[in-house]
Amino acid sequence: MILKIHVTGVVQGVGFRPFIYRLAKTHNLKGSVVNLGDAGVKIIIQGENGEIQRFLQDLKNKAPPMARVDEIKTEEVKKESPFDGFHIKRSEQERENQGSIIPPDVGICDECMKELFDPNDRRYLYFFITCTNCGPRFTIINSLPYDRERTSMTTFEMCDECRGEYTNPNNRRFHAQTVACHTCGPKAMLLDKKGVELSDSSVDALKKTSKLLMEGNIVAVKGNGGFHIACNAEEDEVVNKLRRLLGREQQPFAIMSRNLDVTEGFAYVSEEEKKLLTSSVKPIVVLKKKEDFEQYLSKNVSPGLHTIGVMLPYTGLHALLFHENNIGSLVMTSANKPGYPMVVDNREALHKLVDVVDYFLIHNRDIVQRCDDSVVSINGNKKTFLRRSRGYVPLPLLVSHPSKNTVFATGPDTDVTFCILTKNQAFLSQHIGDTGHHETMEFFKNAFQHLKKLLDVNPSTVACDLHPRFATTLFAEQICLEKNISCVHIQHHHAHLASLLGEHKKEEMVCITADGFGYGEDKNAWGGEILLGGFSNYKRVGHLQMQPLIGGDLAATYPLRVVAGVLGEDSADFLMQNKQVFPHGEKEIELVFKQLKNHRYIYTTSCGRILDAAAAILGLCYRRTYEGEPARKLEAAAHKGRDVLQLKPVIKNDVIDTSTLLHTLFEYRDRYNPMDLAYSAEEYLSQGLATLAVEQAEKNGIKHVGFSGGCAYNKHLLTRIKEMVKNAGLIFLQHEKVPPGDGGVSLGQALIATETSFK
Repeated sequence: MILKIHVTGVVQGVGFRPFIYRLAKTHNLKGSVVNLGDAGVKIIIQGENGEIQRFLQDLKNKAPPMARVDEIKTEEVKKESPFDGFHIKRSEQERENQGSIIPPDVGICDECMKELFDPNDRRYLYFFITCTNCGPRFTIINSLPYDRERTSMTTFEMCDECRGEYTNPNNRRFHAQTVACHTCGPKAMLLDKKGVELSDSSVDALKKTSKLLMEGNIVAVKGNGGFHIACNAEEDEVVNKLRRLLGREQQPFAIMSRNLDVTEGFAYVSEEEKKLLTSSVKPIVVLKKKEDFEQYLSKNVSPGLHTIGVMLPYTGLHALLFHENNIGSLVMTSANKPGYPMVVDNREALHKLVDVVDYFLIHNRDIVQRCDDSVVSINGNKKTFLRRSRGYVPLPLLVSHPSKNTVFATGPDTDVTFCILTKNQAFLSQHIGDTGHHETMEFFKNAFQHLKKLLDVNPSTVACDLHPRFATTLFAEQICLEKNISCVHIQHHHAHLASLLGEHKKEEMVCITADGFGYGEDKNAWGGEILLGGFSNYKRVGHLQMQPLIGGDLAATYPLRVVAGVLGEDSADFLMQNKQVFPHGEKEIELVFKQLKNHRYIYTTSCGRILDAAAAILGLCYRRTYEGEPARKLEAAAHKGRDVLQLKPVIKNDVIDTSTLLHTLFEYRDRYNPMDLAYSAEEYLSQGLATLAVEQAEKNGIKHVGFSGGCAYNKHLLTRIKEMVKNAGLIFLQHEKVPPGDGGVSLGQALIATETSFK
């Protein structure tokens, strides 16, 4: 019997062909296996029917750990001459029946980590040690099929020993495209600020870097997806120095800890969080600090917050940074300004980072696609993405609304990802950033062209935000004009709703969409919405009270402007007491009240701005220095508080009164401690939003109530809303596969465009 098998899914770059080879040998079958570019893997097998059936069972149940089999199609064929053994054939460029999925980067496996520190292993202390089961994928791929000559490893000729492993079916590195060693692989180099090399080998470069970090130096480190800036996270002096040099006054730094034991010294780690930290992805996991946190880490790693973002070493290079020192944790922050793309090129790093770092640890393999670290947390007992990037991208989400044609959705303007929806697969990009910056928008365009090329698709519809001045909106309109294809403008919060529906494969719900800003249908700034609907349409059935947003975007930076807008002249003395916060002091405050009196402002229903204003009233944060800072510091205070106000939400005509909340906080700000008042503020908002959402669901016969938007990261808000929804006998939906914030918006845009364009 001869059978032709077509397998689609994550079947390239994960050791799938070697697995098939060994499986065929085990079942005494003959034939061949070949990559089909972006169309999956084709297998021809010849043998006894019983053995072929057992082969198919093992194919489903025993695939490599990084593989994902989505579909297996079989067809019996006729062939006169028998096969001569079983062979792995050279990859073919076949473009029909697309189905192969580009693999993401994978963290170092346990076997490679063991070899890395084994003095008897020939890859002892080799920083780019990898095998079939681990190493970079997405960040090195130029084109498909995934073979060495189509990656940035093509310039590194394998030595005889590596080639022997690469061609040995019984070796763990059989057809591992990143196979390399000290002799033939990429080299690491340590440079000073002038670009002078200070090392004579890769091992020497890593040893010296490890010691330099122990001595308090700041080092730019080139990894798989871009440069990080590293320093000792245990020393206040060096962390403060890095803050000054980067101009990041308060933004929390991610850290990399030596191992799980070190992490458990300063943070609470649940079983689910342990699984994430030690998984093959090894993302940054947001953990709750322990009370004696400062005995282990600098207090300035994440100032004013009750959480810390932690990851474990995910490459051999990272593990070696701890080898020659006794440091427990390193700051490991992306080498870029907030919102800008990661630095990936050696020369660019020397130019842009020379005033920040003392040394450069680089290597000579090109990064094809930059890719930030993924950031996750456990929220409401579910994995929640703050950033979906390294280790997850470009794995697609399977959707229940297949697109007849290809849709390209651009996302909003900050924390951007884009989405390419083709058939039933939604491919979200890696984290892009703030497209208001020219450099980030160029990264956006390049990443789009690269993913489009890998998927071999040409979009026939483009979806974008409703805001007319977003760079992503202008780019979408430009493409549609040039290609003469349709452009669909989508309201921001409707896209949040659709994103959550798409994740859970539901058709309609009532969705609480709470965040900082979204351009509304009425051209006001929305951000505290109750929406009812599905993919093709929605209705705004409730929202937070409209409040003055004096100065527009300035109010997001200086939340006292929001306080002035809500409290009016009652807050004048309070603002004057904090006049040092405003760039222009008293004159600026006088202008704020003049604009308020003359009605020179726009309105907002933003939940984010109300949280910011509460943080300012309570003295927790007067100026935002990074995205979400005031609200995050309010949450940090609230997690130790209790509801001292017992303030029941005031709801009239489907509008939640926020003036009452801020007036009450202002009145009691000196009577209760900030932690309790912070808790009361969040409790008021969560009760108000949940009450209104449940009322609308019951009124309209809807079973599902969801929570989306940046405010859904807040554990207190999410937990209380979830509790109230479930107590009402309704089904609660939260994000688990894409970020609740703007990083998930492009998925919703794509799904809405599919419904509205291809009916």
